[in-house]
Amino acid sequence: MSHTVITPTTTIRTSGDGFLNMGYTRTIPGLLKIGQLLALLTSFVCIRSNHGWAHWATFQFFEVVVLWFFIAFLVFLLMHLLRLQAKMPCINWPLTEFFHYSVGSVLLLIASIIASVKCSGASALVVATVFGFIATFLMVVNLWTSYSVACGPQAVV
Repeated sequence: MSHTVITPTTTIRTSGDGFLNMGYTRTIPGLLKIGQLLALLTSFVCIRSNHGWAHWATFQFFEVVVLWFFIAFLVFLLMHLLRLQAKMPCINWPLTEFFHYSVGSVLLLIASIIASVKCSGASALVVATVFGFIATFLMVVNLWTSYSVACGPQAVV
């Protein structure tokens, strides 16, 4: 005599199973990326709102650096939100982010220092450079945290 046992199973969808990884925005790297994006966007808007710069080339350089890294970090945030880094394993994403953070920190620090020297008291330009320094600080913090992932101790197998 054989008995058949049927066990009902239920599938529960967790927040990590959806299309978007919204949990990433609540992590330290996610919050740092959002903070960087907000600081860079504020800096860009302040630069664009001020017309008649005294030192046009200086603020043009600052604007290009801010806009470039805003786009790059927006792409990185979208990559994490859409889980695209798992779909492209041929790229070492922690090392790529580490490279962008190191170059971005140096270029944004240089651009912010030059812009702060040349702003000549225009309030929008002063605010733009302050947010440039804030974004630089957030990039250095994110650089430090990504360093532990990209270049930290590796497990020996």
